[in-house]
Amino acid sequence: MRLILLGPPGAGKGTQATRLVEKHGIVQLSTGDMLRAAVAAATPVGLKAKEVMDRGDLVSDEIMVSIISDRIDEPDCANGFILDGFPRTIAQAEALQDLLASKAMKLDTVIELKVDDKILVDRIETRARETGGARADDNAETLKKRLKVYYEQTAPLIDFYSKRDMLQSVDGMASIEEVARQIDAVLLQNAES
Repeated sequence: MRLILLGPPGAGKGTQATRLVEKHGIVQLSTGDMLRAAVAAATPVGLKAKEVMDRGDLVSDEIMVSIISDRIDEPDCANGFILDGFPRTIAQAEALQDLLASKAMKLDTVIELKVDDKILVDRIETRARETGGARADDNAETLKKRLKVYYEQTAPLIDFYSKRDMLQSVDGMASIEEVARQIDAVLLQNAES
């Protein structure tokens, strides 16, 4: 099972990814974690990434795709994976499609967690109160900035994957359990088709 969870910051992607990892024995691949691991392991692509990061520049899509390529070749990805934080743009989605095709793989599905922005802001403010602001990004202003970036760069992926009949949407405003049930139903439907 190879999938992407799409949705704005605070939509619950991380919560659902953790549940899917436990339930299906697949791996959650966070681009940030993969990048840090490649740099720490001093792999050839990790060394390239370190050089770029040391200059204070953003790691290119080409380097990120190389890191993902190396990572999905590892044995723990044999049962599948959930991509977390990638793709974020149409160019990255196209690069991912080419990468998977070169490995005779494809995504099984892209699941969009549909949410209401105002309720997202309320959720973040509640989480900040409950955790004492343990996460640096747990404030309404930061969330609003992140939502703006999401709608400019990442939301176009909804149309990109919809046109390829890969997108399934679930109600991200439902309870965690109900969102999980909807995701499970999508995955079951895909497995049967």
